[in-house]
Amino acid sequence: MKFSKFYAPTAKEAPKDATLPSHIFLLRAAFVEQNGAGLYNYLPLGKKLINKIEKVVREEMDEAGALEVNFSMVTNADLWKQSGRFGVYGKELLRFKDRKDNDFVLSPTNEESATAMIRNKVTSYKDLPKNIYQINTKFRDEARPRFGILRGREFIMKDAYSFHANKEDLKREFDLMEKTYGKILTRLGLNFRAVEADSGAIGGSGSKEFMVLAKNGEDDILCCEKCTYAANIEAAKRQAKTTNTPSPEADAAKFKTPLMKSIKDVAEFFKVDEFYTIKAVIKKAIYEDGEKIVVFFVRGNDELQEIKAQNACGALEVVDVSEDEAKKVGLVPGFCGPVGLSGVDFYIDKELKGNRQMICGANEVDYHFIGVSVDGFNEDRYKDLIAVCEGDKCPKCGEKLNISKGIEVGHIFQLGDKYSRAMGATFLDENGKAKAFEMGCYGIGVSRLMAVMIEASHDDKGCIWKKQCTPFDAFIIISNLKDENAVKFAFELYENAKKAGLDVLIDDRNERFGVKMNDFELIGAPFAILVGKALANNKVEFITRNGLSKEEIDANKALECLKEKLC
Repeated sequence: MKFSKFYAPTAKEAPKDATLPSHIFLLRAAFVEQNGAGLYNYLPLGKKLINKIEKVVREEMDEAGALEVNFSMVTNADLWKQSGRFGVYGKELLRFKDRKDNDFVLSPTNEESATAMIRNKVTSYKDLPKNIYQINTKFRDEARPRFGILRGREFIMKDAYSFHANKEDLKREFDLMEKTYGKILTRLGLNFRAVEADSGAIGGSGSKEFMVLAKNGEDDILCCEKCTYAANIEAAKRQAKTTNTPSPEADAAKFKTPLMKSIKDVAEFFKVDEFYTIKAVIKKAIYEDGEKIVVFFVRGNDELQEIKAQNACGALEVVDVSEDEAKKVGLVPGFCGPVGLSGVDFYIDKELKGNRQMICGANEVDYHFIGVSVDGFNEDRYKDLIAVCEGDKCPKCGEKLNISKGIEVGHIFQLGDKYSRAMGATFLDENGKAKAFEMGCYGIGVSRLMAVMIEASHDDKGCIWKKQCTPFDAFIIISNLKDENAVKFAFELYENAKKAGLDVLIDDRNERFGVKMNDFELIGAPFAILVGKALANNKVEFITRNGLSKEEIDANKALECLKEKLC
């Protein structure tokens, strides 16, 4: 491609609201332009890179046996009503009516469309499994779109849906998709982790997120320093916490603890480690049809993980409550404990189960119980509630967990029969019995990947694309268009590079040398060949974008050198 015929209106400055490198450089380097809040057009550079990402995704999905389809972006709301999500998904789902007053949605995800596509058509276990996927535009009405295409309202996504006769085959496909996603991200040159995750609004029995490690990541992930265990902080697990400090020795009793409302005060009062105390965290759980106060009990030196708390009580959200709100339902803030607690829902972190000689609130002002045994509660009271922290022990090998920053680029789910059962999608099994499909769901953010690749690789001058996926393999820069020999050599090199299958951009614009170099550094192709004065000595300058290292090489070896670097 000749730069003189290309369209890339680069800019020196980015809008003031652009704070992340990916947002700044995608705008400045003319990959995208903003079309509204959270809405972006893709310019030639952006579209070119999106096509390359899609090619990698498509090749690996096809290799895994998935079949490409295309769902309508506008979805009949009846499908969402059948699944039960139309009324509960939240304001992120854009609902609208057509001229005939029929309900429709702009789909942020397509479980319903996929189920409807298979329903009543695949009717026998002999025709399973099936995995269908699309690469399409989605819309999610984010309340606060920000960070450019990292968190926009409209985005390009690959989403796949698999259908199975049993859970064992679903797990096989889930594992296959995990490997497939690993291949995709490896081919794109990304440093990533597949982490255990919360299934969120999609639902299902198990899920994994694919996180690209980047210092500007908005997610905290815990990674074992020895084995392969990794998890989003919202779903992380650990080996049960222990302590070497002596436990209190006391018969079960109620003690007066005047004004001792905090765990620290209580531990100091009884001269014990906070490990032996029980903390009450009072929250308001928000449901589709109302709200209620719920109490969560965790060890005194732990913190409540709110997504885990939300999942424990099945709420859409859990929020803080005031002391007055807690008192109205009979709770005693600062002195709340699980023993004898009634009138409200409560849950106990499962690590506390069976613990003895514990100290907790007595549900009476200025009193605590000591010598408490955490047993005798219904089994469904015990849930995973704690926030796992750096330094906790890996649940698999027992080594230390470390926190890294990551950006989610993909998420895979074992949905089970959540959607198929709700929507009446069944098949006949080996015994002729109708069963709901076991389903999987597998999403990867195609447009998001473009931004993430910049977050993972850039400097203060612009993008640094990896050779595995780049808008152009290299720039050929002509420093002076008046130098006829330089122009002739550069175009011969350009034509030979194209014949060799390389995707190169020749900067033949009538611009100052500084402008050309700035655009190369901003756009960030992995390599550049500068054809200038050194050609008189049969030399050209070979520039590597990562680090901006430069070396003079023989002009007649320029193409060979470029091909070697790109191998």
